[in-house]
Amino acid sequence: MSKRREIKEHLVTLDEIQGIMNAMKNLALLEIHKLDVFLATQRRSVASIEAAAQDFMSFFPHLQSGAGDLQQLWIVIGSERGFCGDFNESLLHFLDTHTLQSNILLLAVGRELEVKLHDDARITAFIEGHSVAEEIQGTLLHLTGVLNQLQQQLELAKIGRISAVYFDDATDAIQLRQLLPLTASKVKPAFSYPPVLNLEPGQLLSQLTDHYLYAVLHEVFYAALMVENRKRLEHMNKAIRHLQQNQAQLSMSYNNLRQEEITEEIEIILLSAEALSDEDRPGRSAISRH
Repeated sequence: MSKRREIKEHLVTLDEIQGIMNAMKNLALLEIHKLDVFLATQRRSVASIEAAAQDFMSFFPHLQSGAGDLQQLWIVIGSERGFCGDFNESLLHFLDTHTLQSNILLLAVGRELEVKLHDDARITAFIEGHSVAEEIQGTLLHLTGVLNQLQQQLELAKIGRISAVYFDDATDAIQLRQLLPLTASKVKPAFSYPPVLNLEPGQLLSQLTDHYLYAVLHEVFYAALMVENRKRLEHMNKAIRHLQQNQAQLSMSYNNLRQEEITEEIEIILLSAEALSDEDRPGRSAISRH
């Protein structure tokens, strides 16, 4: 009886765990549908800014700043929560195989990356990540504050390039995407005459850079969160299937034990009935009276 009770309690626990996993799975699915709309809108916005920037930079190439041998800052976008498969491990593998240069600094986003990169000498700062799309705005505000601090501590002007390392949902692969500085394309300009400006070119570039960085960071954060939730959905599906297999095996063991107990109870009843029947036989009663 005790063995069957243990199995029953284990089945109840597994059922509760499955309920939690199903909730996490449904939340990931809802987030994916929401991010699908956000990403489409944000990509159109970023594409428009990039087109305007290319048009501007093609006529004012002297404003471009060459990276040279200056330091690079990579913003690595990990996850705030776990249960997302190899999401963070893949980012670590990418860093180990690509950050061979000594002039690369890392800024990690997400607690899961912070745990894994805590003692890494390349790290300049950690910031908390986000779990849903609505929290990305707060993450970007925190990131802006950290960049301002780095500008004072490390003379950010000496950083020739700022890039993002993130999972791209379109390719489902890790991308190293240069965010700044804005550079002109080598393709021939689409227009024959430069744009008419209401600001000085240098002032316009400064404001355009801020606007572009804000927009493109939204895009890469949305894309990374999309892949994170896809991997979480896949991870939850595998875990639920494995859990259901364990439940099926335990249920079979539970039924076998219950069947054995019922068989034992029937045997006891039959033996008791047989003993009572022997006592009620006439010959046995007469012998007993002698």
